[in-house]
Amino acid sequence: MSANVSSIRIGIYGTDGAFAHERHGCGLWPAGYAATLTAAGATPVPLDDLGSDRRWNDLLDDLHGILISGSEAPTGAETVEGQRLCEWCRKRRLPVLAVDHGLHILNATYGGNSYQDLPREFPEGIQHRHPPEKGLRHAINVEPGTRLAEIYGEGEVVVNSEHRRAVCKVAKGFRISARALDGVIEAIETETASWFALGVQWHPASATASGLDIQLFRGLVEACVQRCSEASRTSRVHAA
Repeated sequence: MSANVSSIRIGIYGTDGAFAHERHGCGLWPAGYAATLTAAGATPVPLDDLGSDRRWNDLLDDLHGILISGSEAPTGAETVEGQRLCEWCRKRRLPVLAVDHGLHILNATYGGNSYQDLPREFPEGIQHRHPPEKGLRHAINVEPGTRLAEIYGEGEVVVNSEHRRAVCKVAKGFRISARALDGVIEAIETETASWFALGVQWHPASATASGLDIQLFRGLVEACVQRCSEASRTSRVHAA
């Protein structure tokens, strides 16, 4: 399969992350994952209900990547379905960007766990608020040598902070790619080079996001294009 940026189809599993009439923090397009993926050059595909195995395959087989946002109060069935989706992507090396609640789905799928109430369980943390305060921002340190550093650049970056949960134990096969200045884990990613799977705690498509956050979505799109190119080269080699 070959693809260019304009033909990349990315499924959105979970909420869109925006209220009506909100604009992305840079003001150039509407807030929300669908609008921001469109601004990054991809075609967003909502995945409201994956349902049966047949519907699952019908919906997912023509996608090039997945964005997992999850929901604020997922049911047990939604959690199981989200974890199944992560594993489906891993087996096919389908690129994944997991945001906020989606980060915790991704982390839990592979054995990680989370703080459910950050101020109570991590009282030494000073960068966050409960309940989440819209518009609150803080700095994070992006670890050198990570995929996230390739997207944002290494060192200090300012992101929005509207969460009460955070990663406590990082999943097997993943590494920390960013922390807040108080040590709270803000991003994780796979250690393997063969699968693009990146999870972030902040909200890169919201009305409080910065213009730099579009790079996350462009990074996902580029990973999808690269995977398609590699698959096409493999097919030509086998055909020869």
